Amino acid sequence: MPFTIAVQDTDVDFPCEPGETLLDGAFRAGYEIPSSCRKGVCGTCKGQVLDGEVRAFAGEGVTAAERESGHVLFCQTRPRSDLTIKPRSFSKVDPFARKTLVARVFRLVRMAEDVMLVHLRFPVGQRVRFRAGQYLSVVLDNGERRNFSMANPPKESDGVQLHIRLVRGGAFTGHVFSTLKQGDHLTVEIPFGDFLLSESDKPALLVAGSTGFAPLKSIIEHALQKGLDRDLTLYWGARRREGLYSDLPEKWAAREPRFRYVPVVSDEAAPGVRSGLVHRAVVEDHPSLAGFEAYVCGVPAMTAAARRDFTAAGLPDNAFFVDAFITQADTASLADN
Repeated sequence: MPFTIAVQDTDVDFPCEPGETLLDGAFRAGYEIPSSCRKGVCGTCKGQVLDGEVRAFAGEGVTAAERESGHVLFCQTRPRSDLTIKPRSFSKVDPFARKTLVARVFRLVRMAEDVMLVHLRFPVGQRVRFRAGQYLSVVLDNGERRNFSMANPPKESDGVQLHIRLVRGGAFTGHVFSTLKQGDHLTVEIPFGDFLLSESDKPALLVAGSTGFAPLKSIIEHALQKGLDRDLTLYWGARRREGLYSDLPEKWAAREPRFRYVPVVSDEAAPGVRSGLVHRAVVEDHPSLAGFEAYVCGVPAMTAAARRDFTAAGLPDNAFFVDAFITQADTASLADN
């Protein structure tokens, strides 16, 4: 029997099954709470449970002090009674915003030893509205899903470009690198996510690890197309120089005075490239982050370290935005906790 979930400061309530997350229950009822990774890592769906009992996995996006005041991640929280909740924001789902399409592989480009550009084209006459920084789900034949960020700006709406990194033992990424070919088809559902550049005029620090560059590329190109009206700095990190697999950031920096690029590698010395961890390079350059926004994309260990160190450097919690790239192995590990 479902529980009733009331949303504070609204006249809305919705049913949620005991085994269903609050995020999924809201969406099934036609409402949307901002979210990104849906795995308990990014913190985008954080909000408060003001009344009632829940079963919740704390996740990395909630501090101990916040847990004491009832903060949870709605993607990891299931009801044990009727509830009153207070999400950061709450809105009706646009029924036309999300589509499921069968896309054709238009182009495959090996951008690095372990990174493949997969360019998909939608069926003739089909265009999809998405926002810079969002992602899609590839729906596999067995019903499983794999999520990848769009690397192209929204203006290019007749298809998408994905930067797919080869994951050791990964069935789908192994297929991409070994057997996927031009003309093949993939079923995708698009768009998802709320990893979006805000309307603030604060300088933005964009921090990418490996293929975390993909959503930031979409964000930067969209901002450049509109006419850049704030300072953007991209810190892109990889283990080795060849892991920084695009020369576009250098080109952007050469023509746009409000854009700066800092490449960083951790496992070798390379001319013209900083050495060390990419998030530490940010703190070295900006000992105080009080007046900034940060947009961080990469594996959970990197995004968690960035959250910790950026907060210690004075970055407000509401100025930290994260898109954590989570593999199936990460998902299994979270499920075991």
